[in-house]
Amino acid sequence: MAIGERIRFIRTLRGMTQKYLGQSIGFDEKTADVRMAQYEAGTRKPKADLTKSLADALDVSPYALDVPDIDSNIGLMHTFFALEDLRGLRIDKIDGKLCIRLDKTDGNIYNEMLQMFSAWYEQASKFNSGEISKEEYDQWRYRYPELDISQNWVKVPSQELSDSFVKELKDKEVL
Repeated sequence: MAIGERIRFIRTLRGMTQKYLGQSIGFDEKTADVRMAQYEAGTRKPKADLTKSLADALDVSPYALDVPDIDSNIGLMHTFFALEDLRGLRIDKIDGKLCIRLDKTDGNIYNEMLQMFSAWYEQASKFNSGEISKEEYDQWRYRYPELDISQNWVKVPSQELSDSFVKELKDKEVL
């Protein structure tokens, strides 16, 4: 999730308008909502000092707004937090051991995530049992979903191709 999407998500969670948030960090009343809309849409990216001001106004860590850096432990944690917000991942304990599980509250997201995790689990199990090599497992992971045969992934034609089909059909109807 990009920084603008995180700003919008947390701002909405806090019940703030774009104008209110913009004014609370010092933007002029006349342009506060427009400037915030630009940041949320991704047409502008806030610099570190503005990100800090936004985080303070939203009462979150700047790490919660920035695109997570999974190379750091704190960045990785904020990635998990974003996945909790967006994909229904939950931290839990099963038999006294920490685990990450899917939340069934949003059925559509749950079903999509369950299909993807099931495909991942299937390939990981094959690797762990020696049925496939590390190279084959990595090939599957790094080319996902292209090599995933457990689901029916549909390739959508480009808008250009779709438009040309429509044009051809219209031309034939005219004749």
